[in-house]
Amino acid sequence: MWISSLVLLLLSATAEAPVSPPVPLEAAPPVMPADAPALDAPVSVLLRLTIDEAGEVSRVDVRESAGTVFDRAAMDAALRWRFQPARRGETPIEVQADVPVTFTPAVDPQVDPHPGPLPEGEGAATGTAQGTDTLTPPLSRGEREGAAPSFATTVRGQAAPPPPAAVGDFHIPIGQLADVPRNSASDLMLLAPGVMLANHGGEGHADTIYIRGFDAGEGKDVEFRLNGVPLNEVSHAHGHGYADTYFIIPELVDSLRITEGPYDPSQGDFGVAGSVEYQLGLKRRGLTASASYGSFASRRLSLVWGPSESSEANFVGLLLRQGHGFGPNRAYANAGAMAQVEFRVGEETRLRLFGASYAARFASAGVVRETDVVDGRMPCAPGADSQFFCLHDPNQGGAGQRHIVSAELQSRLRRGGRFVQQGFVVLRQMRIRDNFTGFLNDVPPVGELPRGDNTEQSYRGTTVGLRGRYSPGLTFLGQPQPLELGYLARFDDVLTRARRLRDHGGAPYATLFDNQVRTTNLGAYASLRLAPLSWLTLRGGLRLDTFLFGVEDQNRPASDRQGERIPEESIEAYGFFASPRVTAEVRVTPRLTWLTSAGLGARSSDAAALSDAELAPYARVTAAETGLGWRLAGDGHAYDLEVRGAFFATRVSQDLVFDETTGRNQPVGPSQRLGAFATTRFTLEQRVDVQASAAWAHATLPTPGAPQWKVWEGTVMPYIPHLLGRLDASVRGELTVSGQPVGWNLALGHSAIGPKPLPLDRYSEPIFLFDAAARARWKWMELGLSVENLLDTRWREAEFNYVSNFRGPDAPASLLATRHFSAGAPRTFRATFTLYLDLQDEELP
Repeated sequence: MWISSLVLLLLSATAEAPVSPPVPLEAAPPVMPADAPALDAPVSVLLRLTIDEAGEVSRVDVRESAGTVFDRAAMDAALRWRFQPARRGETPIEVQADVPVTFTPAVDPQVDPHPGPLPEGEGAATGTAQGTDTLTPPLSRGEREGAAPSFATTVRGQAAPPPPAAVGDFHIPIGQLADVPRNSASDLMLLAPGVMLANHGGEGHADTIYIRGFDAGEGKDVEFRLNGVPLNEVSHAHGHGYADTYFIIPELVDSLRITEGPYDPSQGDFGVAGSVEYQLGLKRRGLTASASYGSFASRRLSLVWGPSESSEANFVGLLLRQGHGFGPNRAYANAGAMAQVEFRVGEETRLRLFGASYAARFASAGVVRETDVVDGRMPCAPGADSQFFCLHDPNQGGAGQRHIVSAELQSRLRRGGRFVQQGFVVLRQMRIRDNFTGFLNDVPPVGELPRGDNTEQSYRGTTVGLRGRYSPGLTFLGQPQPLELGYLARFDDVLTRARRLRDHGGAPYATLFDNQVRTTNLGAYASLRLAPLSWLTLRGGLRLDTFLFGVEDQNRPASDRQGERIPEESIEAYGFFASPRVTAEVRVTPRLTWLTSAGLGARSSDAAALSDAELAPYARVTAAETGLGWRLAGDGHAYDLEVRGAFFATRVSQDLVFDETTGRNQPVGPSQRLGAFATTRFTLEQRVDVQASAAWAHATLPTPGAPQWKVWEGTVMPYIPHLLGRLDASVRGELTVSGQPVGWNLALGHSAIGPKPLPLDRYSEPIFLFDAAARARWKWMELGLSVENLLDTRWREAEFNYVSNFRGPDAPASLLATRHFSAGAPRTFRATFTLYLDLQDEELP
């Protein structure tokens, strides 16, 4: 150090000859550290370099630190830099210079084109350097002597998800796992641990979701969003919170965020078991046309296009599907279109417009009685397979339409703040027909045939709303503090109705309920992230939700004890709920993190169950979890390995369980859950992508009077599997055939579902399913073959246990419950031919 001081003294005392500064020759930017914490704002390390007479960096000192991880990365890179040495006249000399090295968050072109602090939930930085920027930094000694380099470097990380709100908060890039055979975008939810899907209603009916020990129905306990637009339908006749994601085009899904549990303040109504948000984007630019044909005359045509000169946020997609189904009364046909365009409005603002339109019609075989299948009494040809895939009632199925328009304005504010404002409109219509019991329990008028308990549930509604979030880009004690404020204003105007249908002909003969419902939901939240210690980060916030219900009951009796009356009645009710959420993150090692989370959530009331002037009851959930997350990433993200695992417990004040007599879920009182999960994902460049998960959950109805902390005691809840396992894997490569490069892909999907408890202490059989796919691509053509249910297993997609009678009024009376099931699909083949047109140059083989 004394030599450097002497050189500085001599330079300052000698002014006869001019001094030329060193010039960078080799100055590659640092690599973003793999163990770097997520960045919400740029951080800078100010280095003092000692550059000797040979132009080598002989010493590096940190003048201003950004933390050990970033300091080390900057110093390691600086020691490899080479310069043309500084000179006094023609004589090389040693000098010192201060050089800032800036590490910035990644900029996702689909979200925001401008570097700067990102608010919580918007993005973070990790990965390798993306380039350098030559700036003119403030250099202390070099400026006085004219010998310091005018040099700086900026390291920009690759895009990565924001810090999770809990161990069970998964930001899932689809990536290569899109190669695994899937029927719809709904199947992408299987990439999260502890998720199982079942469908008893046919291709076009929403899936029943089992997640984290919840039978979430078709959406009653899971909040769904598509690019911020809510999908849950309030007071739906088929089930409160009904959410159909079948209309989403899988090729346009870029990533999926699944938050298991109510731990993020932005989660709103229906977020009892968690929330699911689909993020759309099209990475492959140009036009991609794909046509498929498979078993049971299944046909699929998809067209997706993204202008080559624009970002992933601009796309158009069209999807047509049609088929006979894998058995009688399972035909389906649907069509959907989705489009999005993004404009720049000024220097700091972008406008994103999104639209979707969808229509579908499907038939359903419903459920069948197991004893009738075993005894060969089904109205189909004899034989095990024909009886297994047969049906009782052909008057089942449904139809629906959906139209969405959304406009989102994203603005970058001064000091790194951001304001996002979104408006949306959803038009929806649906009708579903089911027959679960076969009972002919109605006494008909004289001369008419007996009438059954077949149900028709219809829903027609309009949803309009605004949602927004604001992050001011604050700093405290030199650290960015991601404060976020958000709100939701949503209005639903719906007609929801349920009727009984004749067993013969299907004409309606009785109305169960007929409600005109108008609901206003106003919600607001505030979230904040603090890092009081280098190893401790605290995240949390508070959410407030209010609901105003206005119900016009159009199915009241025409008379009562006091005489005749108008068969209508108006009902108003109001509800309010506050939901605090908090997470503590402890960085045990640079790669190992321990997270503990707790929070409250709620499900709003079904308008059909309200009374006038009621303070609307909520289903309240109290949840907590604790677990570990570990991640290992290679230099340049050549490989990435992430492992997570946690234990969790939840308690719900009012749960719902399926009731076969009404064809929808009905209240059963409080419930509780105890469970655990583990998941891992490994990626290697663009060649290998493997994800595996396992989950265990124990759901019970607590014993009356038992302490609330005994979450493992009580009566086991039906239909919820205790054990779930899932494996998704994709391998890509390239080989040479006759001198031509040919790309290839192999993919595998495996689901393992443990026995499900049924009512009256019965259990279903375990299920093991395998799906496989292979593809080969030459230039702009690709041929693929997929096989679902590879082993041709006879499995039961949905299974129940209750009393029924599908044999007619003359059958012997029986009050004994028996199993009923909806058959799962047999082995199914599908061949696909794809054309890639208008590709960018770098995408050509």
